Amino acid sequence: MKLLDWYIIKKFFVTFFFCLIALTFIVVIVDLSEKTDDFAKTGLSYKEIIVQYYFGFLPHIEAMLFPLFIFISVIFFTSSLANKSEIIAMLSTGISFGRLLRPYMLAGAIFTAFLWWANQYALPPANEKWANFNAKYIDYNYGGYVNTSTLSNKYFKLDSFSYAGIRYYDTTSKTGSNFFIQRFDKTNLVYNLRALSIKWDTGTNKWMLNNVVIRKINGLHQTIIDSATMQMNFNFKPRDLRRDDYMKDKMTTPELNHFIQLEKMRGSGDVNELLLEKNNRNAVPVSVFILTIIGACVSSKKIRGGSGFHLAIGFLICVIYILVGRFASVFALKGNFSPIVAAWLPNVVFGGLAWYLYKRASS
Repeated sequence: MKLLDWYIIKKFFVTFFFCLIALTFIVVIVDLSEKTDDFAKTGLSYKEIIVQYYFGFLPHIEAMLFPLFIFISVIFFTSSLANKSEIIAMLSTGISFGRLLRPYMLAGAIFTAFLWWANQYALPPANEKWANFNAKYIDYNYGGYVNTSTLSNKYFKLDSFSYAGIRYYDTTSKTGSNFFIQRFDKTNLVYNLRALSIKWDTGTNKWMLNNVVIRKINGLHQTIIDSATMQMNFNFKPRDLRRDDYMKDKMTTPELNHFIQLEKMRGSGDVNELLLEKNNRNAVPVSVFILTIIGACVSSKKIRGGSGFHLAIGFLICVIYILVGRFASVFALKGNFSPIVAAWLPNVVFGGLAWYLYKRASS
């Protein structure tokens, strides 16, 4: 790489980290002001709140706002170069605008790869801290601490023809009572299992049932099997019985893929939400690269109003980008819109905008 490339990349990285620190500080101040009463009700010390909440919240919010941080950084330092006529000086040496964008694209690709890796593997463990704190304290702050380690009257699908239910389940001890499975052939009940208790055996990774009665029904004929204990391998694990609204956020992508396949087999109605999360983990990092190109093209011209005007245009583009993504997500969750299309639609739209701005800036 030439000295020019290193110069632009250095400007990019320095400005990005400055924006990251400054905007993160602002986000923490706003979040702290909103949750002061909630934190006071927890009875935790400041150190415990920082470790249990902010060590998870900061990676979560920074990953969410990462494309915005990149976009603002690009506009800010490129506009500064343009106002000092440095862009004009670079182009006057005979290099093309496409060549000028090469260090932008390289840095954008590095940031894209980093965010993609973080979304797949690094962010979910951090989300677990933030999510567990929210579930335990914030979401139930008006009623104080609510015990989420137990659940009652849990019903779920095993596959397209089988249904299961459990009267009471303790997620800590992984034990439950009054468990049943019913399997249907169209509208006729053909299999009915009842167990007084159920417990997860960590040694065999199977379920241990006690006081089991199985009825196999074939028309007017019925076969009954009684057993004091029975070990069975079902297609659900203790994790699937947890009451957790943040489960998809806490799963790495391989775990999420496995869970999606399991939910599809069960005929679950929440598959679209999981597919949207999976595709967003791939689509959002790509937006970093697209917004880098847009930011460079928008702010590379010296205009009246300087950086302020460039930043205003940038914020307008960000607002439109977010709105397109939000509307697409709502249609995917509430309508028949494909989660893949919903996740990638903003990138397609703004990828076209990036190409148009590039061609215009090149001319």
